[in-house]
Amino acid sequence: MSRKNKPVVAVVGRPNVGKSTFFNALAGARLSIVKDTPGITRDRLYTDVEWLGRQFTLIDTGGIEPDSKDVILSQMREQAQIAIDTADVIIFMTDAKQGLTDADSKVADMLRRSRKPLILTVNKVDNYEKQMPDVYEFYNLGLDEPYPISSAEKQGLGDLLDKVISYFPEDTGEAEEDDTPRIAIIGKPNVGKSSIINKLLGENRLIVSDIAGTTRDAVDTRVKHNGKEYVFIDTAGLRRKSKIKEELEKYMIVRTVSAVERCDVAALVIDAEEGVTEQDAKIAGIAHERGKGMIIVVNKWDLIEKDNKTMKEFTEKLDNILAFMPYAEKMFVSAKTGQRLIKLYETIDAVVENHAMRVQTGVLNEIMAEAVAMQQPPTDKGKRLKLFYITQASVKPPTFVIFVNDKELMHFSYTRYIENKIREAFGFAGTPLKFIIRQRDED
Repeated sequence: MSRKNKPVVAVVGRPNVGKSTFFNALAGARLSIVKDTPGITRDRLYTDVEWLGRQFTLIDTGGIEPDSKDVILSQMREQAQIAIDTADVIIFMTDAKQGLTDADSKVADMLRRSRKPLILTVNKVDNYEKQMPDVYEFYNLGLDEPYPISSAEKQGLGDLLDKVISYFPEDTGEAEEDDTPRIAIIGKPNVGKSSIINKLLGENRLIVSDIAGTTRDAVDTRVKHNGKEYVFIDTAGLRRKSKIKEELEKYMIVRTVSAVERCDVAALVIDAEEGVTEQDAKIAGIAHERGKGMIIVVNKWDLIEKDNKTMKEFTEKLDNILAFMPYAEKMFVSAKTGQRLIKLYETIDAVVENHAMRVQTGVLNEIMAEAVAMQQPPTDKGKRLKLFYITQASVKPPTFVIFVNDKELMHFSYTRYIENKIREAFGFAGTPLKFIIRQRDED
């Protein structure tokens, strides 16, 4: 099992330099056709981009746009810090029309010290000949050569993207052969993510090593339990008290995206006292969209007064708000008392195995034939859907290709029906399943 990490590229820049336009130009039509998963609001804060066969996640670090000059600078510093913490490559965006500002210079100093690959980009260069003198001004920042682009006109983006991917590690096809399961501990602030990790470490004095963290206050920790190694990716690093709730929320989402990008399994920690919220759904959605294994860990369960219905009622609420991930494994734990926490390892093992499970084609086709016999495929205007063949194309998450006579006839509900039959046979607990429908002629 090899892991290919998708690099994270962050865009930093003052308000109104055109970050959103840039974002939308790169996201293209793809974002508008993504089906909205129920329970997830789409902040256009991150998007997956592919350029010349290389994929990366583009993150917009921009927060709120305040009025006063000094607040803008402190916000920019905050953004720059997020980018330095989480990104593999940083795009520093400036604006040819507004020219070089004091805030640009101060942020450039911070970014330069980060030692991260940095690309200076001058946006809104709609007329190359006329505006080149405006671009030259940005040489004063003492960064490398500026890349003039026009996000609105989609000019110069190719050269910029060539530069971005030139910083990615060589894709030799042989990805890192480290098959240690990676578990991202995700969730809102103050739900007990750090306590859970500390408790797990406390039970396992054998911390093999701390891998230098990708974020300043989040560290990947290698742990040995029963002779097996695990890497925990902690997203708890919200030490800063942010005055603005939205800012905190965006910061958290950026952190979550970069942690989830690198994990096999995400463990979403929910505060039992607070209950499950829309914000939890938003965070869970990031892992769901990226096809990761999923465990929902309800923490502080020791603080809940219980009767014989408590767990059932809480589970129903979870199923309701997180309706888009019925496959997720659920656990009720207490980091404080350690109650049931040690079972987390067993659950992780099972989910990792399911996430990488392969099913033989012959068996899949038997299941599909039986499913079709039990429930006839839908018809439309006298034409009946026919399912010819199913095969598993890949793992992590398990991805199946179904060949049919007419894609339009394969309704979401029938795909879900086939999925349920496969789950009945193989479980696949804790992992999403992905289905690709291909059309082929009936002959």
